[in-house]
Amino acid sequence: MIHKIREATDYIQQQCSAKPQFGIILGTGLGALVKEIDIKISLPYRDIPHFPVSTVESHSGELIFGTLGGKEVVVMKGRFHYYEGYNMKEVTFPVRVMKLLGIEKLFISNAAGGLKPEHELSDLMIIKDHINLHYENPLTGPNLDEFGIRFPDMSEPYDLELVQQAKSIAQELKMTQVKEGVYASVPGPNLETPAEYRYLNIIGADAVGMSTVPEVIVARHMNLPVFAISIITDLCAPGKLQKITIESVLASAAAAEPHMTRLIKELIQRQ
Repeated sequence: MIHKIREATDYIQQQCSAKPQFGIILGTGLGALVKEIDIKISLPYRDIPHFPVSTVESHSGELIFGTLGGKEVVVMKGRFHYYEGYNMKEVTFPVRVMKLLGIEKLFISNAAGGLKPEHELSDLMIIKDHINLHYENPLTGPNLDEFGIRFPDMSEPYDLELVQQAKSIAQELKMTQVKEGVYASVPGPNLETPAEYRYLNIIGADAVGMSTVPEVIVARHMNLPVFAISIITDLCAPGKLQKITIESVLASAAAAEPHMTRLIKELIQRQ
């Protein structure tokens, strides 16, 4: 695995001399943040050795280098999921590569279902903790000692300082739709049943999705601070549950995207 990570990193460095400070992973329907980036170069995933290829609608599959908020960033426009048929080491492969490229912090976004009655479509939820419900952990197998220890601590999966900064920024900008909560990650690709939504609520989840947690586990294994945020694209609380389409998810994401972009841009600018 380590030689594949190095080969991908070497290829990227041959194509681009940028030294990114921060990595950003954009979730379903959340690619418009790229419009705020002064782009230096964009590399299709298919051209990068050993990189998976995005197969999900709205995940275009590009690694973008440029500046955002005056800071050097590398952005994944499109991520990978377990349900696409990739194993967890493949899903999280780009996070390892971004670490070797020199990033100091990782910012993640996703689309999620809101489990709380107070959630409304296009709300933003800053993730303060998570529940991992995947069958496979990206750290199983031989430990990559070059990156981190065998048993990484997860008492602070999301950087407390970044969370507090984001909450302060949201307050300054009068973003009343910004909330905070616990994100549960499930394998997918099917949506959950009403009983499963009730179960997730009972065990302490505020929102549910099919990504993010594997990437966070690998980032924390490498001691990378993480900030993550969900856009609530469907409502899963009793009395609010409706049938979901990809079109409705993308519409809710698009409505919230300008607020998420502003928040992340400002947060990065203050680092």
